[in-house]
Amino acid sequence: MRRIAIILLLSLFFAEVFSQTKKPAQLTRVLFVFDASNSMISKHGNLTRMEGAKKLFYKFIDSLTHYPNMQFALRMYGQTIKYPPGDCKDSKLVVPFSKGNSVLIKQKVGEASPTGITPIEHSLTEAANDFPDNKAVNMIILITDGIEECGGDPCRARQKLMEKGIIVKPFIIGIGLSPEQIKTFECVGTYFDYDNNNTFSNISEIVIKQKLNKTSAQVSLLDINSKPSETNVSMTFYDAKKGNYVYNYEHTLNGANNPDTLYIDDYPTYKVVAHTIPPTESKEVKLSVGKHTLIPIDAPQGILQINRQTGVYNYNEKVKCVVRKVNDMQTLNVQQLNSSEKYIVGEYDLEILTLPRTYIYKTKIEQSAVKALDIVNAGMLSVKCLEAGDGCILTDAGNKAEWVYNLSNATQQVFYLQPGNYKIEWRSKSLRGSIYTIEKKFKISSDQQTNVELYK
Repeated sequence: MRRIAIILLLSLFFAEVFSQTKKPAQLTRVLFVFDASNSMISKHGNLTRMEGAKKLFYKFIDSLTHYPNMQFALRMYGQTIKYPPGDCKDSKLVVPFSKGNSVLIKQKVGEASPTGITPIEHSLTEAANDFPDNKAVNMIILITDGIEECGGDPCRARQKLMEKGIIVKPFIIGIGLSPEQIKTFECVGTYFDYDNNNTFSNISEIVIKQKLNKTSAQVSLLDINSKPSETNVSMTFYDAKKGNYVYNYEHTLNGANNPDTLYIDDYPTYKVVAHTIPPTESKEVKLSVGKHTLIPIDAPQGILQINRQTGVYNYNEKVKCVVRKVNDMQTLNVQQLNSSEKYIVGEYDLEILTLPRTYIYKTKIEQSAVKALDIVNAGMLSVKCLEAGDGCILTDAGNKAEWVYNLSNATQQVFYLQPGNYKIEWRSKSLRGSIYTIEKKFKISSDQQTNVELYK
């Protein structure tokens, strides 16, 4: 059996709206979304659901009109097309926002009679467009029997509301809802029993006591001393239960050098991932309606700076550095030469993609310190031959020769090599015998050209 539920979707409320200071109160817009569907005709006690909804609606609008600088609007659904069959698009802004229209809104609600079907998601989605802008304090009060009849999902509509600057902080008041029915509203808000005589006063007390504060949070990116000094990091809020992302923000510090305050939905249990290198994350955190929550994440960082002087034969834009954790082959980042990047404090193995590779192991990153690495400039090798052949470049270090690069079949080739001793092993394709292999030794110096001719 369906029961009446009143869902107060409260959003973007600043503490000063109802403060007693001399500051002018900020404009507050309240959109009432009223259910006039056929299901509201059913009885509950001595009243129909519609009569009970109207009675409670009058109490709420009368209580809100006492506050300064308020504007109201009314959207109704299910009031036009009789059910059956009803119309899942039957939702209309009946009274738009304006000053002093509460009497007209009460009149329209008083004239409403149970008629059509219940499209909750559609109505909430449309309600997001009823606000002229998001510069005021915007909220929605939805009065409904609580049953979506058009296959919609009210939870989905909340994303549309948040995109319009409406941060949802709901209260749900229901008559005799079963535990299963109450669960359908877990993504919508906090449940209150309509039959409890204290329900209205409890909600009013919460609203007044908190001065309609928004649910807020601060993400503290902690340094090695557990101070929230780290910032300028992208972060993602995930619904910890479903695993999907809810918000993406760029972390910042405010004018007082404290983490910026975020006004977000209190419903999901969150896990926050800071996109540091490597990523760091918070524990699961549940926000409290109308309260401020601190979310700490250990994210101590230092800077890796890879330097290479500008030279004739550098081509630094082609050379990158692969960064990995010590003794771990997973690539964390590919960093450009002559750039700086932040990393979580710890040790890293670096593979710089020079010819030959430059390896730097156990590079230590310390809190707020710059670890500067200077990579020597390359030299240029020019290789010429009269005809195509096969061969490669090897290092020439004492008794050990390591492969560097294979030669192509071109008769003229250019390579950019790190300073050192090398040799080329090469054989013309027209000479089919290993005995015809040519070996040429040479030395590469920074910013200098070395020529090797394989036909001499």
